[in-house]
Amino acid sequence: MDTATQLITIAAVLLGSLTTYATNQLVEWSKRRETRRVRWDERKLDAYAEYIGQVRAVIHANVLLYEVSGGMRAMPRSEHELSMDLTEASAAQSIAFERVMLLAEDSVVDAAHAVQEATAAIGWQARGVVTGSLEDWRHLNSAAFTAINRFHQSARADLGVSGSFEGEQHSARGLLLPGSRAGE
Repeated sequence: MDTATQLITIAAVLLGSLTTYATNQLVEWSKRRETRRVRWDERKLDAYAEYIGQVRAVIHANVLLYEVSGGMRAMPRSEHELSMDLTEASAAQSIAFERVMLLAEDSVVDAAHAVQEATAAIGWQARGVVTGSLEDWRHLNSAAFTAINRFHQSARADLGVSGSFEGEQHSARGLLLPGSRAGE
């Protein structure tokens, strides 16, 4: 073998080694990137689920307080105790909301703000800060569930979950509020 052939062979081996090294680095980088993405998606899912769970707890606490204070339901717990439960649930919701703010994209954050506003309005009427009729109460709850549905849809899009459940057909289901009483 002459010198030129040996240099070409060495160059080919070096090129092959560099190509293999670069390919391995790209594959490893891609794996790390995918692992990071999955980890963040899991954290987002946990944050979104926790937030909605806390929102539902606040709505439930609001309903109990509203029904007891309005004489629609009798419970062994006092209005003060129910109000304290609502305060605790609201604090947990605020903490869960902050976690969503840290992890979510803009559309999810906007939807979460709408949920916060809607649940606050329910709380104001439940606590008697704002007065309103049972029909007003129903409207506030309906608005909250519409905001929750928008949050679900935004969160699903952020997580890459296919499908949709927006629209009147879905929102019309599921408002479990007391029926109207005569004279209201």
